Formats: sequence, structure tokens, C-alpha cells
Amino acid sequence: MVECRLPKDMETEASNRPDRAANAPSLNKKEMFTALSRQSCEHTGSRILYKMSTIVTFVFLLLSIAIIVTITLVQVNRKEVLLPGLKYGIVLDAGSSRTTVYVYEWPAEKENNTGVVSQTFKCNVKGPGISSYASNPQEITKPISDCMNKVMEKIPLHLYTTTPVYLGATAGMRLLRLQNESAAHEVLQSIQKYFAALSFEFRGTQIITGQEEGVYGWITANYLMGNFLERNLWRAWVHPHGAETTGALDLGGASTQISFIPDETGDTTNSTLPVQLYGYEYSVYTHSFQCYGRDEAEKKLLALILQNSGDKSRINNPCYPRNYKTVVTTKYLYGSLCTAFLRPENDNPDQLVNVTGSGDPALCREAVSKLFDFASCRGKEDCSFNGVYQPKVKGNFVAFSGFYYTVNALNLTGEFSLADFNSSMWTLCSQNWNQLPYMIPKFDEIYAKSYCFSANYIYYLLIHGYKFSAETWPQIRFQKEVDNSSIAWSLGYMLSLTNMIPAESNVILSPMSPSLFAGLLLFFTAVALLCLIFLVYSCVVSRMRKNACHVDHVFPVE
Repeated sequence: MVECRLPKDMETEASNRPDRAANAPSLNKKEMFTALSRQSCEHTGSRILYKMSTIVTFVFLLLSIAIIVTITLVQVNRKEVLLPGLKYGIVLDAGSSRTTVYVYEWPAEKENNTGVVSQTFKCNVKGPGISSYASNPQEITKPISDCMNKVMEKIPLHLYTTTPVYLGATAGMRLLRLQNESAAHEVLQSIQKYFAALSFEFRGTQIITGQEEGVYGWITANYLMGNFLERNLWRAWVHPHGAETTGALDLGGASTQISFIPDETGDTTNSTLPVQLYGYEYSVYTHSFQCYGRDEAEKKLLALILQNSGDKSRINNPCYPRNYKTVVTTKYLYGSLCTAFLRPENDNPDQLVNVTGSGDPALCREAVSKLFDFASCRGKEDCSFNGVYQPKVKGNFVAFSGFYYTVNALNLTGEFSLADFNSSMWTLCSQNWNQLPYMIPKFDEIYAKSYCFSANYIYYLLIHGYKFSAETWPQIRFQKEVDNSSIAWSLGYMLSLTNMIPAESNVILSPMSPSLFAGLLLFFTAVALLCLIFLVYSCVVSRMRKNACHVDHVFPVE
């Protein structure tokens, strides 16, 4: 027997309207069962369609969520980081005897706020130093331009406008500024006008102090020797553990500098400079002796010899090779501030002085000793000469510039004993002028005539001045460059200046452009939300239909 219940609403309606039920045509049980069966089949078909649409919607929801997650992960994790590449800087070392142009490069992202700088090009400007152009400053741009044309070939064109150019002038210009400030200003103005017409970012000219020159040289020496940074096994820059710094000895044309970190600085706030590099701070003792560069010292030697000579038109120089002869003017001897105090009252600037070399090593050493005032430091361990405070020298030193070129002329280089130095110096100073071309590696008359003087000058400066001894002399390494980078103050200058040059950010390339990523994310998020809304709606409708399909009456089938 099959039973079928009528819905409650149909039963209620039938009971409320008995007259309609009585008047309605009577249906037998079989016909009613058939009608209900047909209705049940229709409901079953609609449920199947409903279930299929629900499943499809659910699949779309899952796909949308998967796509959203996938494109987000790809966009975040597949970013390509492009390093900002290289940056360049140009430094003009305007020394007293010549100007040198250096090109440096470093990664645009910086190591602990200081660029990892390396030298890529060097050009020596023809002619003397810029201080020699005091009377004709407009002529200085031509030799500089010749070097700058070569520099332009080393730097990519699109980086010209972001490449800084610095000019640092040293002792030669310091002396000119003291002697004739307006002339020094005109020389620098002529250079600034020239660079203003170029595409480079000219940062101006600067006459650096003697202390700055000394400490920049110290920075260069220690940087090139790996005392600030070194590469580890993973090619990353790290601070070397327990690295000791190296002292720096620089001999220029108009000044000489000594710089090192002493054991104790004492009461020397004016002689110690703080240096901040690669996240570390150093207190460096440094002193620059104005007028004690090689060229100015040689002028002073000749002026002293002339002062003690009975014949004011002819002198013998024991530091020049035998049979070497030259002619100078008293303007050359007394024209500098370093020798002006020796000028006689009745001096004629155009007077000629004939100089003949006698090649006497003993007399040369005696004459050179008179260039220093050692008496003011007698009995003082912390005093060099001229009454200047200096802590006891400590550790290893590197001697460059004039120091290196002099010992190279003696066929010495690197590290050697004081005895070897004295022996080579004595041999050189005893030679005839005609023999020197066969003894000196690179013979040039301008420098060759003065190597004997320079060697004796270095001896007195290092031994009696800076207080090196036969035991500590081998701690001095005479060196010109390291890994093709010149040991000069200009590199230290560039390293310090890069603290003020902002680092560039890395360029990040994403797999999709921001607009495409945002569009796809918005689209699939909308699809997912619509699918979620449809599923919630379908769930509510399904529950309502289940409640409506409950039948309270059952009809038996005969």
C-alpha cells in the first residue's frame, strides 16, 4: 500500500472552504496519486539542476581563489632585482708641480654609507701645477681639456650629468693664496668656468688643508691595503677582523705629511682628526709641514748656499752631480713664501746665478741638515722638528709620491734596510752627470739632477725628523700603487666625499605591471565574491524548499 500526504496548506485551505470542497468534482485516489507523482518528478528535476549549478559555482569559487593566490605569489616572489650599476667620480689632484686627473667608480649601492671606490683611469695634465698660472690663468684650461677629452671616453655618455667632478688643490695653491689671494681666486675661477660648460656635475674647487691632505693619503693607503674592507668567501665586503692600520708618508713638491694612529694621542686635539669610514671611527694623528716638500726644500738649499757664498753669481751645489751645470734666477730662488725670508734687501729678481754640481755626498748631507730646526725638539721624544708635536711612530708605514720616486731612482723599492739605502745614496751622489743616464731607470734631467738631494733630504726627514731608526726603517714600504690604483690623497678624498653622495635604490622588475596585476586581482576577487554569494543564496533556498516539501496527510492506494 502506498500512502501520500497532502501539504498542510492544502489541508487547511480544504477545511476552511467546505462548500468549495463539497461542490468540487470528486477525485479518486488513483488520480490524486498520479498528480502527486508528476509533481514529485518535476521537483526532482529541478533539484538535479540546482545541484549541478551549485557544484559549478563552487568550482569557479575554488579556481578564483587559486588564481588570486597564484598571481599574488608570482608577483611577490618572482621579482627581479636590478642593481643600480656603477657610479663615477672625477678628482683633479692640483698639486704644486703638476695636476693629475683620476677617474673613480663604485657600485651605486653603498657599503655602510661609503662607496667601494676603485680607480679606473689616470691622466697627467701637461705642464706645471695650477699655481704656476697665476699671471695667465686663462691658459690653464687647455692642458686640462686634453685630459678631460680622454676622461669622457671612459664614462658612459648618459652618466655625464650625474658624475661629480672635484678639484682639490694642495700646498702650491695654499702658498699662492697666502702670497696673492686674488691671483689664486682667478686661477680657480678660470677652472670653474671651464667645467661649467661641460655636462658633468662640477662640485667646485677647493684648496684643501695640509691636515686634510695627510689624512686623505692615510685613507687611501689603508683602503688599498684592505685594512677597511675585504672580500670574504662569498665575495661580500666585510670588515677584516683584527686588521691593523698602516701609517702614511707623503712627500709632495711644497709640503710633506705624516699620518698614523698612535698608541696615545696626548694633548693634541689640533693634530688628531676623526675619520668615519665603513661604520668605524678612527682617530688619526696627522701633520703637514708646509714648505718642506721636495721642490721648496731644494730652493731653500740653493738660497742658503747663495747666502753663504762670496760670489752671488756663482755657487757650487754638493748635492748636484759632478759636472752638472744650470742657471737660475734669484726670482726662482726667492719668489716663494718659503724662501722669501732669505731674500737680500738689494735683490734683483732678474739676476742670474750659475750653479755647478760638485757631487760630494758628505757635504750634501751636511747642507741638507741645515734645512731643519732639530734644536727646538732636542730632548723631547714627542717632537719631530721645528717644535712640532709628534707621538712615537708605531707599526708599518707606506711611503709614496716623492718618497717612492726617489728610492726608485736608487734602484730600490718595497722594503729594505737603512744600510742599503745609505749605500745606494752614497753611490748615486758620487757619480758624474754623464754616468747617471746609465744608473737611473727612467732618466729625466729635471728630476735626475736632484735625486741625490732628495735621497739625503728623505734620510734627515725620516731619521732625525720623524724619529725612525735602523730597527724601524724596514717597517717603511716605499710603494707607488696597489692593484693599479695610485697611492695618493685623491682616492681618500673620493672615499670621504662618497659619504655625501646618496646611494641609489635597487630597480625592482615585477612579472606583471602594477596595473595588470591590480586588474587581474580585482576581477578574480569579484568572481569569487559572486560565487560565494550565489552559494549562500542557494543554501538558504534549499533549506526553505526542504521545509515546504513536508506532507502531513497520507493517502493509501488500493
